[in-house]
Amino acid sequence: MERILMFLLVLVFGGINATWAQTKASDKEWAAVVEAAKKEGKVVVAGSPDPVMRNEVIPKFTARYGIPVEFVAGRSSQIVSRVETERASGIYSMDVYLAGPDTTANTLYNDKLTDPLKPLLVMPEVIDGSKWKSGKVWFADPQEQFVVRAFSSVASLLFINTDQVKPDEMRHIKDLLNPKWRGKISAEDPTTTGAGSNLAARFYNQIGEEYVKNLYIEQKVVRTRDRRQMSDWLARGTQPICLNCREDDVRPLIKDGFKILEIFELNGIPSTINGSPWMLTLANKAPHPKAAQVFANWILSKEGLETYAKGYGSATLRTDIDESYLNPGNLPKKGVKYFDDTDWKWIVGGRHENREKAWKILKAAKQ
Repeated sequence: MERILMFLLVLVFGGINATWAQTKASDKEWAAVVEAAKKEGKVVVAGSPDPVMRNEVIPKFTARYGIPVEFVAGRSSQIVSRVETERASGIYSMDVYLAGPDTTANTLYNDKLTDPLKPLLVMPEVIDGSKWKSGKVWFADPQEQFVVRAFSSVASLLFINTDQVKPDEMRHIKDLLNPKWRGKISAEDPTTTGAGSNLAARFYNQIGEEYVKNLYIEQKVVRTRDRRQMSDWLARGTQPICLNCREDDVRPLIKDGFKILEIFELNGIPSTINGSPWMLTLANKAPHPKAAQVFANWILSKEGLETYAKGYGSATLRTDIDESYLNPGNLPKKGVKYFDDTDWKWIVGGRHENREKAWKILKAAKQ
């Protein structure tokens, strides 16, 4: 009996000591990475021009580690164009990409503009599987090495100005085809790569060709590449229905008293989850590799991801972030089967195929 008890004690305390030693080793490794990163002077991060990035994320990161952030803001397609132009001249200026799924999968990953990120995740709270809803950091790429997905939210289908559009007038996806709304709907230009064409592709896939024709052409959807313009139209009631407005643009308007409602579910189409606002990758031949490693680890930490998520309004995949700040509609419900708009196979295959079909219709209508 005594031998059995002694054996169990050895197992328990031996396991504790091993875990403690591993944690201490991780802490030490992380401290060494941070020290090396500070010597590089800065980190260059490319991403969407979200106010939360400039106003909250970057100041908090720099305050934490003393590493300045040079933020290159723009649409994903603009950033990729810049990277390709620079690299043709032998210039490598980017360290970290926070880009949309389409650009990340079909250009950054596909064109081998990234380095493996998985081996560089060493921050203890990032590599702790208990901190993630999926049991570990979610690498979305087929090799599970390059592309991290940090968010999974129920996506809004549209926004309405309730001074002009009553909630009971928008119950079914085909309510958008009511002649009453002709010329009153705005969308990001669906004939260019981005949120506008992604939604058009999903409509084509899930509802059909005729619906795409009726919505975008017959209903005279007002198209723009300026997302702020759509939010302004929504608030003023010029176009009281917005298909591609973003939460971080609309939220301040709601605080200012504009009567705007975000709609997540409509009959006639599956509800959707996505990985917005970005997927994380590291640039290959990065000029500041250690600083890039520190930023990538930190943005996936509780502090980094919570700061971004609260400012943007998305549900993260971490288990230790208070989600009370979210619109309840953003939180995936148990037992509901969602269409995953950030599924890798959809991004590299289905979306592309359906987008091409939608483009053929929409571009023909312009001629």
